[in-house]
Amino acid sequence: MNLSERRRTRHRHRHDPAGLVLALLAALVATLLPGLPLGGATAQAAAANTATVYYATSATNWSTYKLHWAPSGGGWTTVPGVTMDAACTGWVKKTVDLGAATTWQATFNNGSGTWDNNGGKNYQLGTGPITVQGGTVAHSDPCADAPPAEGTAATVYYDTTTTNWSVTNLHWAPSGGGWTTAPGTGMEAACTGWVKKTVDLGAATTWQATFNNGNGTWDNNNGANYQLGAGLNTVKGGTVTKSAKDPCAATAPDTTAPSVPGQVKATASGTSIVLTWDAATDDTGVTGYQITRTGGTRGTSVIPVTTTVYSDTGLEEKTAYTYTVKALDAAGNLSAASTPAKATTGEKAAQTTGTPLGGDPRKDPIYFVLTARFYDGDASNDRGGNQHVKTGNAANNDPMFRGDFKGLVQKLDYVKGLGFSAIWITPVVLNRSDYDYHGYHGYDFYKVDPRLESAGASYQDLIDAAHAKGMKIYQDVVYNHSSRWGAKGLFTPTVYGVRDAQWSWYYDEKRSGFEYDGLTVEPVSGKSYYNGDLWSTAEPSGNTCLNWGKPTGAKSPEGYTIYNCQWPSPTSGMFPKSLYHTCWLGNWEGEDSRSCWLHEDLADFNTENTQVQNYLIGAYNKYIDMGVDGFRVDTAVHIPRVTWNRRFLPAIEERVTQRFGAEKARDFFVFGEVGAFVNDKWNRGSVNHSAQFYTWKERKEYSADDEKASLEQYDYEEQLGTGNQPTSTNAFLDGNSYHTPDRSRFSGMNIIDMRMHMNFGDASNAYNNGKDSDDSTNDATYNVVYVDSHDYGPNKSGERYAGGTDAWAENMSLMWTFRGIPTLYYGSEIEFQKGKKIDCGTTCPLADTGRAYYGDKIEGSVTASGFGTVSGASGAVATTLDQPLVKHVQRLNQIRRAIPALQMGQYSTAGITGNMAYKRRYTDPASGVDSFALVTVTDGATYKNIPNGTYQDAVTGDVRTVTDGTLTVTAPGKGDLRVYVLDLGGRNAAPGKVGTAGPYLK
Repeated sequence: MNLSERRRTRHRHRHDPAGLVLALLAALVATLLPGLPLGGATAQAAAANTATVYYATSATNWSTYKLHWAPSGGGWTTVPGVTMDAACTGWVKKTVDLGAATTWQATFNNGSGTWDNNGGKNYQLGTGPITVQGGTVAHSDPCADAPPAEGTAATVYYDTTTTNWSVTNLHWAPSGGGWTTAPGTGMEAACTGWVKKTVDLGAATTWQATFNNGNGTWDNNNGANYQLGAGLNTVKGGTVTKSAKDPCAATAPDTTAPSVPGQVKATASGTSIVLTWDAATDDTGVTGYQITRTGGTRGTSVIPVTTTVYSDTGLEEKTAYTYTVKALDAAGNLSAASTPAKATTGEKAAQTTGTPLGGDPRKDPIYFVLTARFYDGDASNDRGGNQHVKTGNAANNDPMFRGDFKGLVQKLDYVKGLGFSAIWITPVVLNRSDYDYHGYHGYDFYKVDPRLESAGASYQDLIDAAHAKGMKIYQDVVYNHSSRWGAKGLFTPTVYGVRDAQWSWYYDEKRSGFEYDGLTVEPVSGKSYYNGDLWSTAEPSGNTCLNWGKPTGAKSPEGYTIYNCQWPSPTSGMFPKSLYHTCWLGNWEGEDSRSCWLHEDLADFNTENTQVQNYLIGAYNKYIDMGVDGFRVDTAVHIPRVTWNRRFLPAIEERVTQRFGAEKARDFFVFGEVGAFVNDKWNRGSVNHSAQFYTWKERKEYSADDEKASLEQYDYEEQLGTGNQPTSTNAFLDGNSYHTPDRSRFSGMNIIDMRMHMNFGDASNAYNNGKDSDDSTNDATYNVVYVDSHDYGPNKSGERYAGGTDAWAENMSLMWTFRGIPTLYYGSEIEFQKGKKIDCGTTCPLADTGRAYYGDKIEGSVTASGFGTVSGASGAVATTLDQPLVKHVQRLNQIRRAIPALQMGQYSTAGITGNMAYKRRYTDPASGVDSFALVTVTDGATYKNIPNGTYQDAVTGDVRTVTDGTLTVTAPGKGDLRVYVLDLGGRNAAPGKVGTAGPYLK
């Protein structure tokens, strides 16, 4: 980084997280660690005028280390900075005087022009001991405490295979003695999967300990602390073994470097370059990679990553860049550099990035729109496709691609006026099929479908417009399959079938130079859905399809001869085994459902292949960079959990962290569709096909080969069975008290609550089924809950919900007050298309289905004055906003927004009589929030053993004083509810009556 770059960076990045981190840390340790005196955190904050940063040397191997830094509000050191001192093996350090500042920013370099400046964002640091390793900042002293004298020692080994922390701290106290200062001392790498620390117990023979990552995530044995003894102890999976064997005793020092990464490729698009490579191998395991980039005016950059794909964005335009990649193992061994890969950037696009809003996703109720069917803001991008006439859509002047981003932008106030602060949109990538308006037939995963965009209303414009109104965008993403036309940039088949006289009406003649984009009309055929790149009058050279051109003996509905290879098939040799699975799905609850095609239009990716993984990770990194707030994952169950946990979920977290920081990465909301269409807790007894299964990390190590690992994982978990799966109390209160959830075993994927969805024919049934699965879900308070969707209604019905307005109101009252995130499919607020078949393919007009065009209902103008409130509306949308369920959902959103317990609280039914009745609480010591609420839907309830005090009903304003721990509520009526909030005063005062009485909440 040269001087001019330093100046640009200095003004570009203004972050000050340290004060918040320290405040959160003090609150966390006081709450989570019962043995820790409050003075532990206070003592750390007292030394706020100095800070010591430790920088890991294992990934760089520079001969000299320079620290270039500036205190917040102060000037930078002179380039290249000050020389850092040797610390302990693998670390250098420097202590700086911050003066009056409490935070500072820094970069590191080798004194000769090679910089680590956190990808251009600088490292934002605080006070006390700090580590910077692999791009991650943590609070720790990795060189603290020399081993004690013999006879007074105790050693603990801590298993790291389930935490994946970059830093592990030990926070401990000898029996009868004081605790270390939070967050404790850094533990040392021992051997693969283990860190260790030796401590001096003095006169004690026993001690207690907790562990943390230096950034507020703790393992404190669920609040009980780990009880340890003298000698050697191990802590693995929550289990302490005293007088244990040394888990690293047989491990020889690792001096073997990984293999050199192969097949490094760089592909430029605008001012971004996607770099991919084949995974390296190692005798103990590759832990990451080091990318070296040269080119442009910014000098050499070294970038640490853990995946085998990296999207380099924000580069200089029309500039050549060169990349090499090295592999790193846990011992710090670094491979030789790969063969260089080169690419030249193009012209800079307008605006290509935004910033996610962040914040706890449980605060944001979701409105789900099928974008192409919601509202048409630009008729010029409407397209009917080759089924336009056959479906009957042409007769209705209703092209399948009708709604667009411009229309959604124009109606953001409608969605906000309903009270929703998050919008889930269907996939945005360029699609290709005969009927692809819904977005699930991806063709070019790196390109936004132009049938959704308009001048001034690009996808980026939609994201930015939503964010400007305080609304999040959740993008539907597909990792499991592409269209039957393949995936552009990965593999597209050269030919499917014969184009003879009888098929020429359907299969277009090949036109060299024409490239399909779904929007542009091919001049000869006059079609935007041109398909001439897929058909041939003679067998093409290089054909791999078996028995090409031979009649199958079958006839089309028109009576035409069908030839082999006429239609896509996984078993015909059309798709390479390395990139696509080559079988048809036979058993929906069997292993083949994760490795075979669902349908001829859904070519199943071989997601265990590195090239496929890189293609998908690189593509979705683009949308992360645009600032989307989360991903809804389509067909998640059709990819092995171990592949999600190893590849895709870490890649998402890494990219969000790289671009926007660890806090935004924690808030980036990923929720998966795990289609379990039964009423059992475990889907027909198969844990691998049950929704809650996907919320957990793996419990053991599998083969390094992803394909083998997927089979091993399937067999292992099926053999363990349903009775040996992990359980969680994260959704449940401890009596009347909220407890800090344990997210250490969370996979990174939340789920759509399929069990509630399948049982929403009756709210009570959905409630009782839903809570029955909560102990096997990592944290059910993050479940996405809906009644119906673009696929199914309750009980696997193919129709949009038609249970009646009262039943809808009751369902909504439950969803908005029970645990989970309430979600509404577009139009359900007016029972849109109730009873209509959700999807009939090409056999009927879309206007007759649950995917009908909604725009007619929201024509006119609408202005939202807040979430759930409208200041003005005219035209058809005013009539829509006057409907009873609209009024109901608006007030539900107002009530939920006013009561933190309804958003993020744990729940309990202990001591409660009533049908759908529960108590909820959310407590956050860091922010001072404490919210306790008693809820009953439709029926009466009695709550016993509750805290005494004054309670106020958010629906009616009724005030009750509890002196004997008991409160009784009479039945409010069908669809109505009562929410009695404990008045705790100050910022935790009960809100009283929220909103005005409506058709159901009264």
